[in-house]
Amino acid sequence: MGVNLLALRSHNTALVLDLLRTAGAEGISRLELAERTGLTPQAVSKITARLREEGLAAEAGHRASTGGKPRTVLRLVPGAGHAVGVHLDRDELRAVLVDLNGAVVGERRAPLDLGAGAEAVVGAVARVVEGLVGEGLAEVLGVAGPTASPVRPVPPVPPGPDSTGAASLSGIGSLLGVGVALPGPLDHVRGVLHRVTGFPEWDGFPLRDALVRRLGVPVVVDKDTNAAALGLAVAGEGGAGGSFAYLYLGTGLGAGLVIGGAVHRGARTGAGEFGHQVIQLDGPRCECGNRGCVETLCLGAVARGEIEEAARVLGEGAANLVGLLDIDLVLLGGRTVAGAPEAFVRGVAAVLDARARGEGAVPVRVASGGVAEGAAQLLLAPLFGRGDG
Repeated sequence: MGVNLLALRSHNTALVLDLLRTAGAEGISRLELAERTGLTPQAVSKITARLREEGLAAEAGHRASTGGKPRTVLRLVPGAGHAVGVHLDRDELRAVLVDLNGAVVGERRAPLDLGAGAEAVVGAVARVVEGLVGEGLAEVLGVAGPTASPVRPVPPVPPGPDSTGAASLSGIGSLLGVGVALPGPLDHVRGVLHRVTGFPEWDGFPLRDALVRRLGVPVVVDKDTNAAALGLAVAGEGGAGGSFAYLYLGTGLGAGLVIGGAVHRGARTGAGEFGHQVIQLDGPRCECGNRGCVETLCLGAVARGEIEEAARVLGEGAANLVGLLDIDLVLLGGRTVAGAPEAFVRGVAAVLDARARGEGAVPVRVASGGVAEGAAQLLLAPLFGRGDG
């Protein structure tokens, strides 16, 4: 019973926090919180009192009442908590530091060779994250003043082969943890990688545990497309309970699926291996071992400078997905799409329109967020009851 009560309390707190977040700087009254959550005014008062004690909520003024004294309005304190989102691409690392609103307050990039070995990659992630947190939160402190959480200096990462060095981030009170997103397939629950296409040496590596030992804070690992899709869902793409597909075209090709408002990972985190659907039986050999995969056909066209052909191939794969899942929206992202966004939107939309049935074609547009920002939501979203992170 104790565990159930604790879970219920966490759920109710998440409901209140999410409403505080969506209310923005204008804030929301306790009465409105009670009406929208269905909780009693007494329960809301207890929750908001605790959130104020923890520095997560603060007064945002008063609002006129229809009767009696003016109502106190509360708001979320964005700087009370932070998360790091890391995108590990095959050749680049991008990390962002975000506040509770998901706003980016710090960013770093570094070249990366995903095939350089586990120790080298874990070390690179640790150096970038430690530098970003130390620099980013110190800067936030300088702006926020004494109400911000105390930040201890981040010691430099010692050189050497040991990827399980001293945990240097565990003393930073406002840091919730680190979300890491990279190409799949992988086990999201255990944070263990499988045979990443083109990098079979990663098979079975416990990336989450290795980074927890190194950084000393919670770490969540997910596929790049799933993380991006989560970030987009939290930002309101697809609407409440909606369904969309996020297609990522960069150094590889994958999909993140949001169905009924939640990220669909599948029983083994295998959903969204979009790039390896075969659409040409006698096509060129893909790195996964099959022939005629959407990924190899699409990236091959990009390499030849045939962007319109690449968009058409991407559209054929997207049309298969739309026909199978009857989703509401297709979002495009990734550095290759960013290089020619209009051409890709136009090309994919043309195929979807040609193959549409019934009510008309599913809309296509460029996604508003990136993978690193979505990776940070792996830590933030559960705090607000938005998905399982």
